[in-house]
Amino acid sequence: MSRFSERHVIIVGGGASGVLLAYQLLQQAHSNVRVTLIEKRPEVGRGLAYHTGNADHLLNVRAANMSALPEDPDHFWRWLSSHEHGQQLCPDPFCFVPRRLYGDYIASLIAPFLAEDDGARRLTIIRGECVAVSEGASGVTVSLADGTRQLGDVAVLATGHDAAVPRSAWHADPWISPSVPGFSQDATVLILGTGLTMADYVLSLLRAGHRGPIVAMSRRGLMAKGHRRIAPCKISEDEIPFGAPGSTLLRWFRQRIAAHVADGGDWRGVIDAIRPFSHRLWHELPQSSKRSFLEHARAWWDVHRHRMAPEVEARIATANADGQLRIAAAKLVKIDGGSVAGRAHYRRRGRSEIETLEVGAVIDCTGIVRDPRATANPAVRSLFDQGLARCDPLRIGIEVTAECAVVGADGTPSQRLFAIGPLTRAAFWEIIAIPDIRSQCAALANRLVQAQPIEVPPREAPALAAAPDHQVAI
Repeated sequence: MSRFSERHVIIVGGGASGVLLAYQLLQQAHSNVRVTLIEKRPEVGRGLAYHTGNADHLLNVRAANMSALPEDPDHFWRWLSSHEHGQQLCPDPFCFVPRRLYGDYIASLIAPFLAEDDGARRLTIIRGECVAVSEGASGVTVSLADGTRQLGDVAVLATGHDAAVPRSAWHADPWISPSVPGFSQDATVLILGTGLTMADYVLSLLRAGHRGPIVAMSRRGLMAKGHRRIAPCKISEDEIPFGAPGSTLLRWFRQRIAAHVADGGDWRGVIDAIRPFSHRLWHELPQSSKRSFLEHARAWWDVHRHRMAPEVEARIATANADGQLRIAAAKLVKIDGGSVAGRAHYRRRGRSEIETLEVGAVIDCTGIVRDPRATANPAVRSLFDQGLARCDPLRIGIEVTAECAVVGADGTPSQRLFAIGPLTRAAFWEIIAIPDIRSQCAALANRLVQAQPIEVPPREAPALAAAPDHQVAI
């Protein structure tokens, strides 16, 4: 098979990550790559982040930084400027547009490939759920819930954020409208988590006319900070202490912020300035420092790094000032009650006594599933079951190489199975936002397009794959 022989790439997941990779493969590959995109949602390009129909749910990154193409940083801004309501929604590049609109933009990237004649079309979209992925000597097999199978040369997992499954009947899904659970508009709503998902759900409650109290609870009670119109400061690569212990890095970081603020700058400028170096920082951070960061500093980093649009910040602040929204630093101990009302038992941070709150609903906004073994995604579970994937030592993602190849339970990187997006956060950490994912997709597409024909023996599922540490908890 020559370099220009057809290669079939199957992408499991048609959200933003999957569509960005499909676009990069098709626009780079001319005629030698055929792509099959598998997505269980009715629309591609949206995933968990951009499927919302609520106009109050805005991007957390300004329009100027949301181009899908790393080589064309103004691409989204130009698309937005040509959109029917673009100028009205976004008068300048600093604006934060509705996430639903950004989903339209992502979907538009692959529209030209779907318009090709059937004989020339290199993109196929299959709407269904992938339940298993396997690897053989001559290719990969992707099995769907309807019993059909797709055969390809390479499979890429682009499953995005794995939403947490409600832990009980009392834990409602934050990704659906508040009208669906059916609780009273006067009821007290308890939200678990105080991050960006909490802010989205509070906006959904307010838009639906909710009148009752809203209590948002997390271990530290931290809320995301707001964006400001500031530019990143100048930080050169040679002044960053790569590879230093976390304590050294933190001390340098605080000193850098203090100096910048003393010169009249904003702390946001320092955080934004180190973004281009975040992957290297994480990669070279000692394992013990990574573990300490996840346990002690992650929440503080997240609220400063992943910020709210100013409009969202203002509405949340108003709800808080009016008393309808209350933020609590506390931990939920248990919840019980009947079919109409429940009692949430919780303990405030730094206290030992248990307090009780009467609630009409509990909304779990603690975020995505962070331990991949707890995934409800059958495609990812199938890789664990076969020993074709393993958790990273910190158990925050599946283990992949720097080239995004999935590492098996025996430590061998695959030549046919790859992963992109949030599933790879163990290797890259900052890989949940479009500015990071777009570069990852472009790099992987280049490697897949330029790769030589693959002729390797199938990886056997090692006996270790059946051990308890490699089982998936459901």
